[in-house]
Amino acid sequence: MKSSAKSSTPASSGDPKRLSVADARARILADVPVVRDVERVAVRESLGRVVAQDIVSPIDVPAHTNSAVDGYALARDELPKEGVREFRIVGSALAGRPYIGAVARGDCVQIMTGAPMPSGTDIVVLREQAAVRGDTATIQYEADRARNVRKAGEDIAKGEIALPAGKEIMAAELGMLASLGFGVVPVYRRARVAFFSTGDELRPVGEQLEAGQIYDSNRYTLFGLLTRLGVEIRDLGVVVDKPDDVRAAFAEAAASADAVITTGGVSVGDADYVKETVEALGAIRFWQVAMRPGRPFVFGKLGDAAFFGLPGNPVAVMVTFYQFVQPALRRIMGEPSPGLPPTFRARSLSPLRTRVGRTEFIRGILGRDDNGELTVRSTGPDNLTGFHDAGYGYTEINERTRRYEDRRTDAHRPQQHLIPGKPEAQG
Repeated sequence: MKSSAKSSTPASSGDPKRLSVADARARILADVPVVRDVERVAVRESLGRVVAQDIVSPIDVPAHTNSAVDGYALARDELPKEGVREFRIVGSALAGRPYIGAVARGDCVQIMTGAPMPSGTDIVVLREQAAVRGDTATIQYEADRARNVRKAGEDIAKGEIALPAGKEIMAAELGMLASLGFGVVPVYRRARVAFFSTGDELRPVGEQLEAGQIYDSNRYTLFGLLTRLGVEIRDLGVVVDKPDDVRAAFAEAAASADAVITTGGVSVGDADYVKETVEALGAIRFWQVAMRPGRPFVFGKLGDAAFFGLPGNPVAVMVTFYQFVQPALRRIMGEPSPGLPPTFRARSLSPLRTRVGRTEFIRGILGRDDNGELTVRSTGPDNLTGFHDAGYGYTEINERTRRYEDRRTDAHRPQQHLIPGKPEAQG
């Protein structure tokens, strides 16, 4: 296991000891290891994976110049400039049964959407703009002169890059790959993530609690967040606050993972085993961010693996995961510029305050007022109650503002909604 050089990090927020949220995220993204191992997987198995090589189209899409509407295909220069003109209907063209042969002047072909344009035609007159009797179509000069045609290669030309390396494959990309005839696709392997909780007070769910004990809920939250992200998970359980146990857990995790995540044990006043162990096995890049909740957040390296030390508070776990861990893991899996959960501008219905120099994340319920304007209201204390609400999000007050009331602010809507309940904070 390689050991990284230790480093200290100056802050750029209002607190000289703490980084701003933006600076912390930027430093993490610049420092995490990026997976370079490539796998070839079936297209249906590639959802959520990141393309490892440029995907070049082997064909034109559409493959043929075809009709965009149902109607009658003919030569555009034959449309009447006044009055009406009759055209002889010489055949039909369907998407899977093209018209064979050239269309002579004065003739037209009944054509359906998606059918290849017959030779000799370059426009499709809408079906409702033609009066048909027998094998004759009568078209007036007022007919729409839009071509209603899709050119071959209009969507993707043969030899064009259809999907660039670093692109995440979603539902639309699956369809694109299939439309190009690809059965397999090269992707970066999934990130390997090991995680565990620390604390003598934690007990597994299903067991009887004794005085001073709480259930280990944060590992379940992390399990849900990581599963939805599509990484390979290794759950190492709960590690008691003993130096040898903590060191053994870190060494085991770092030996096989691209990233190691812990919850608890990083606040000021906690037993220093986590911090001491990370410094012994690797390096702490920074410790504490100018934010709330989530201030006691640690980022470092354990050999080649990235280390994320999350606070014990359940809401802080989710906020720091979305702000730091999720974009970092997406970067590890090959995305060049991973983004954050969607952000909306919304009017705050609750008085919101923070301290200049600190970014505040306040749980809120997103909604709309009678005028259809987006609104957000605070849900109160930092616990997980209400996370299952359909309108759940959180409000961000940046480090340059003291107070919000009946003003517009940034409201985030995370992509996952997890675990109702009201667990206690874990140290």
